[in-house]
Amino acid sequence: MVVVLSKRINKLGQVFRVVGQLKDHFWSSSWLHSVSETKDDIETIARIINDHPFPVQPLQPTLKLHISPSVLSAKFVENVLGRLFAAHANGLKAYEFFEFCLRHSEYSPTSDAFEKTLHILARMRYFDKVWELMKKIQQLHPSLLTLKSLSIVLSRIAKHQSYEDALEAFEKMEKHLFPAKKFGTEEFNILLRAFCTQRQMKEARSIFNKLHSRFPPDTKTMNILLLGFKESGDITAVELFYHEMVKRGFKPNNVTHGIRIDAYCKKGHLGDALKLFEEMERVNCLPTVQTITTLIHGAGIARNIAKAKELFNEIYKRNLQPDTGAYNALVSSLIKSRDVKSAAGLMDEMEEKNIELDHLTYHTMFWGLIRSKDVGGVIDLYEKMIDKNFLPKARTVVTLMKFFCENRRLDLGLSLWNYLMDKGHCPHCHSLEILVTGLCSRGRVEEAFECSEEMLKRGRHMSELVYQMLKRSLLQLGEEEKLQKLYEMTKRLEMILPPYGQTIGHSLGADLEVRNFS
Repeated sequence: MVVVLSKRINKLGQVFRVVGQLKDHFWSSSWLHSVSETKDDIETIARIINDHPFPVQPLQPTLKLHISPSVLSAKFVENVLGRLFAAHANGLKAYEFFEFCLRHSEYSPTSDAFEKTLHILARMRYFDKVWELMKKIQQLHPSLLTLKSLSIVLSRIAKHQSYEDALEAFEKMEKHLFPAKKFGTEEFNILLRAFCTQRQMKEARSIFNKLHSRFPPDTKTMNILLLGFKESGDITAVELFYHEMVKRGFKPNNVTHGIRIDAYCKKGHLGDALKLFEEMERVNCLPTVQTITTLIHGAGIARNIAKAKELFNEIYKRNLQPDTGAYNALVSSLIKSRDVKSAAGLMDEMEEKNIELDHLTYHTMFWGLIRSKDVGGVIDLYEKMIDKNFLPKARTVVTLMKFFCENRRLDLGLSLWNYLMDKGHCPHCHSLEILVTGLCSRGRVEEAFECSEEMLKRGRHMSELVYQMLKRSLLQLGEEEKLQKLYEMTKRLEMILPPYGQTIGHSLGADLEVRNFS
């Protein structure tokens, strides 16, 4: 039996790479496939979930068909959820998958899996489901409720809801979801950070003044507030609060000095940042790789490439090892100085030294090549990235899609779209807007329609802009049936996942009613 299953697992990976459009038929067969924790199997399950026609068909029966309870290990579930998070998958699908796992006694949930599910839901602003999930976990597995889960929820509420909503959420979690835990300074710091990272310093100050007597602040508290002032771009406020911090008796540490240095670097005041760096050493607060990386970025902003290289070499002189962040800082500095060739050489050096190329490395390099109008260089780097099976983040996808469409390389735009879809990713809606604009402007309406249909099938909304472009193009071609199909798919999706702002379904409905399509 084990041998048979092993053969089927190998065959499953091959079939998915070959069958393409026939995958729906394949998965509707009566075979029961077990999956392991290999990378291919994790991608396969993530793709099944992301490709599932939602909300037309329920997801649970599909999961039962393709996932044997015996393979629901902690690592497998975490990895699948990680792929769904990176793929910007519909949050309800991720929630359904996590619930499916919870129902099986063979699976012991982890805080990481819970936090990933929570993050996917909160990112979509599905706060009702967020509270539902937290309450369920509090009842079944209260140990999974961690500071990180608290941070995920509060940061999203602070970003998308009101000041009062965030305070209410904090109190709700303290009283009802974490009843066995006494909230202290750590939890207070999380609440403050939720506002500081959104640059809502008036609200952060208000919370500090309101609650600091109940939750005694520590150095981390003060650093969080200092970081908030830095993120707001006000150097004067940073310095005033730094002196207030010292006056209150808090001793500055590496993080404190790093924040001040970054504030000056961001404004292009490299000289002042370097003075703070020297001051840091005088008080015997030894710099870290991150501190020097900040200064390399600052040198890049100031277009002082010689200083950037000197600072990079300083890392070795201090018996430290440059990481991906340090290399990215120097790559960025070279790109800002329009030395694309040296930046490319630095990327090669990273690969030789087995230093990971991350999404920022690729994005910075693409930006430099595009700015230098090196079409061939962009295409070469794109193909190299695809060969490595690297999955770029949303802003890189948008940047590449725009570049390909503006340079009449719609073939590459579609290639990128299909690559992401094949990997189980659902591109950002702005990528779809750019691609559909390019396709419709060149009369390739059928392909534009298919891409939009794929987006809707995966439980993601298309924008009003995409709909308006497709509407004009489809009506010109007399394709009312396809417009009707978009309408029906959108309405079904809106029943489960209402979009923000005016609904496309409402706009579609008005058009269809006028033309008596239904």
